[in-house]
Order: sequence, then C-alpha cells, then structure tokens
Amino acid sequence: MPYIGNEPFSLDEQSRYHDDLDKDLTGVQFTMILEKQLYTIDDVWEMAQDPDNENIFIELIDGELITMTRPGNTHGLLATDIALYLRLFNMEHNIGQVTVESGYHPPGYRFTVLGPVVAFTRYDRMPERQTDKFVPVMPDLAVEVLSPSGTMAELRAKAEVYLLNGSSVVWLVQPDKEVVEVCRLIDGTQLQIESVDRDGKLSCEDILPGFELNVSDIFVVLR
Repeated sequence: MPYIGNEPFSLDEQSRYHDDLDKDLTGVQFTMILEKQLYTIDDVWEMAQDPDNENIFIELIDGELITMTRPGNTHGLLATDIALYLRLFNMEHNIGQVTVESGYHPPGYRFTVLGPVVAFTRYDRMPERQTDKFVPVMPDLAVEVLSPSGTMAELRAKAEVYLLNGSSVVWLVQPDKEVVEVCRLIDGTQLQIESVDRDGKLSCEDILPGFELNVSDIFVVLR
C-alpha cells in the first residue's frame, strides 16, 4: 500500500493527493541544479600516486579535472632540448630552477594545478623549503608543446591561466610550423601574443637577463 510519511493511504486517497499536488504546482517552474564536484590539488596528488594512472597526466583548472595521455616522441625531444638550453644558462648564473613536467599551483589556491612541459622559476619566488609535492607558485616561464590532438586555442587559454596566476611569460611551441608563440599579459588582463618563427630568437630579459635562444635550435632535434 502507498505511504505518505509513515501513514498508509488508499488508492482513492492517492488519486486525490496527486490532483491536489498538481493544482499546487500549477505555474511553478522547476530547475534541477546539478552540483559539480570540485577537486583540489590534494585529490590530484593522490590520483597521481595511483599506479593505475601512471600513463595519465592530470591537471586541474578551477576545480575541474583535465586528463591527458602520456605524450609522444616529438614532445619529449622538444622538452629535453628546451630544458637543456635553460639548464645550461642557469648553471652559469644560478638564479632559479628548471623542471620538466612538474606540477605548479598558485599560492593559497588549491583548485588549480598545471604541469608545464618545461618551466623556469627564479629562486627569489620559490618557497624557502623545497617540497616533494607540487610547487606552490606558478613558474616565471612556462613552456607548452602543441600535441597532435590539441589546438592552439586550448593552449592559449591555458597560457592565460598561467599568466593570471603569477607567470610572467608562456612559450607555446608548434612543432608542425616550427613557430613559438610568446604570451604575456598587458595591464594584467589582456593577453598579448607574439609569433616568433624559426629565424627569430626567444629571450626573457626580466626573468633570464642575457638569455637568448634561436627558435631554429629548438627544432633541430626533429630533423
């Protein structure tokens, strides 16, 4: 027998109940609100330690998970060489750290973590104590490489996340065109993009004074 609360009621009573309910709800519009789960950097760290996820790269933007498969050979070759050029310069000047595929998140904000292909961060912006987990500051320089399945629109949106959260410059590397887009923010809000082809040079005077990298040198490894 049907129930309302804890009391059973007859089919006739059930019919009258629904008739009254229909009258009460006439003209009322209902909106179903689905709550999206917001993940934190702690969730991402835990997922990254799971052996089942060893071939998955996980990032987080404003609480939303982004998963990617492990990158291919071109990605790895470019990442290695760019990191090498930065590392060689830094070995002479010792002004920061160079990382590959490490996680970074904005200080005090636990809903975004990104893993730049290559990153450089000055020591004067690093926490006093090193951490084994994600770095609690966005890198000064972040480098991303366009994957065969990705789009430049996606990378530019990601560059903006870096820049709005503390990075100074982002390099977006396009292997197929042998071009690097240099992204910065103007007045802290407007994304500025400069396209540098293989005949040009990359520099970061405000971050790496004296550093220059020929764009053509980045892509030699692909030939």
